[in-house]
Amino acid sequence: MSQDNPEVGLSIDVGGIRTNYHDLGRGTPVLMIHGSGPGVSGWVNWRMVMNDLARDRRVIIPDMVGFGFTERRPGQAYDVDTWVAQLTGLLDALDLPRVDIVGNSFGGALALKLAIRHPQRLRRIVLMGSAGLRFPITEGLEAVWGYEPSLENMRALLDIFAFDRGLVNDELARLRYQASIQPGFQEAFSAMFPAPRQRWVDALASDETDLRALPHETLLVHGREDRVIPLDSSVQLSRLIPRAQLHVFGRCGHWTQIEQAARFVRLVGDFLGEAGADEPRALN
Repeated sequence: MSQDNPEVGLSIDVGGIRTNYHDLGRGTPVLMIHGSGPGVSGWVNWRMVMNDLARDRRVIIPDMVGFGFTERRPGQAYDVDTWVAQLTGLLDALDLPRVDIVGNSFGGALALKLAIRHPQRLRRIVLMGSAGLRFPITEGLEAVWGYEPSLENMRALLDIFAFDRGLVNDELARLRYQASIQPGFQEAFSAMFPAPRQRWVDALASDETDLRALPHETLLVHGREDRVIPLDSSVQLSRLIPRAQLHVFGRCGHWTQIEQAARFVRLVGDFLGEAGADEPRALN
């Protein structure tokens, strides 16, 4: 980890792309995939829960292509195929045949795509405020993907993300605004989800037939007051995925891992700590 910037961790070549990632703890590996907000990185997304989760397992947190401190190459395609290939390439580079996975929002949609395309690579799945189904794009998600850098706009986004207004202050807005304008960050972000943005919701969606065929034990976590991804999306996923369970936090927005950090760690830790007879623990 960089002493100057905690968002910068280790670096590994994944399909020719230098991928920034964090690798904490020992034991059964869990891959944690961040969301798609402006200026986001894996560390920013998971900073409040990653050390606690790493007490009992190995936690691996990459910056997805186009985000954080992973290499941005000229002409890079930002699409589901690119991101799923990065995830499988990272597992191969780290010699991890099978992992648990935790996906937040955009990262949840990628977790589902990975599970459908490469079911043998995953043991258990956690989806938090997850995309992955078709739904009319919310005003909140439209604002997130349409972000234009300014302190005022970042403060407005933070108000959308969090139910608890106490979590949102000028200092956090300033830090996240500064993160969003680092060299190359906004250029890549604005190239990912250009208007009309409904098509990107649809591109992240998985086919219902494929979801019904998933064999994995799956935990769905959602904030009742989420203004970015509708609660009904997780309700529908819980009906489609055969081995799914759903936990809804009241008085909570899109930031479940921040607004309910301690409860999130206990809930996810207990779920991942279970190992059924048909789910041999992944080794590393």
